Amino acid sequence: MIDNRTAPYAALLLRVTLGGLFLAHAALKLFVFTPAGTAQFFASLGLPTGLAYATIAAEVLGGLALITGLYTRVVAVALTPVLLGAIATVHGPAGFFFTDANGGWEYPAFWVVALLLQALLGDVAYAISAAGHSQRAAHLALAPSR
Repeated sequence: MIDNRTAPYAALLLRVTLGGLFLAHAALKLFVFTPAGTAQFFASLGLPTGLAYATIAAEVLGGLALITGLYTRVVAVALTPVLLGAIATVHGPAGFFFTDANGGWEYPAFWVVALLLQALLGDVAYAISAAGHSQRAAHLALAPSR
């Protein structure tokens, strides 16, 4: 049974954590690998270099949107292909465990599941998209159907 008093805050914690992770990965690409270095890495995988810049933008904008709760469902679904692409191009061939050389696919796959879970939960507590909606409506969105 879902506790309707605390469930919105669990969804908030998930949403903010996912957003923070995307910002951290974007920062890694911006400040450690650099955008040009990230583009070169994408090219070494046979991907267009422009996709590197699009990925960085998606991680920054998507991370901020998740943290603020702006179009949470749409953003969570839209970010899923970024991680599926990472699995298909880099992490999948490396094996399952993330501790494997080049990082396996377990962590990105878990991240995909967490994004899909967030898409199902929606904005909930302290979200820009929920502004104007009553707190009761947010709680009802989490209530199981009978």
